[in-house]
Amino acid sequence: MSQRRRPYDPDEPQVAPRDPAQQRAVALEWDRQRAPRITASGSGVTAEEILRIAEEHGIPLHQDPGLSEALAQVPLGEEIPESLYVAVAEVLAFVFVLAGITPDDREQGYRRNDSGAGN
Repeated sequence: MSQRRRPYDPDEPQVAPRDPAQQRAVALEWDRQRAPRITASGSGVTAEEILRIAEEHGIPLHQDPGLSEALAQVPLGEEIPESLYVAVAEVLAFVFVLAGITPDDREQGYRRNDSGAGN
């Protein structure tokens, strides 16, 4: 998860960091057993590297500066706090939509639906 490269929507306000060095990126991992945990976090050059690696591996990116800032306060390797569950669940729903994952896919472990059905 991060702060950039969502499809452009002219009706959505665009939020840019005031200072590029303040741009934050946070990566989450979710094993579907416990709460998601922070696997990478940084600002400036580190944020750019997190985003580059995510893009290189086809990991969906989501822009939410407020959530990124809140998640950046969680220590690496720690699960997200309960206070962020709803916000992160909304991001996971966004990722599931991008990946073509539906609630009916739960038997397959929520893996990407590559069949193209329903898209």
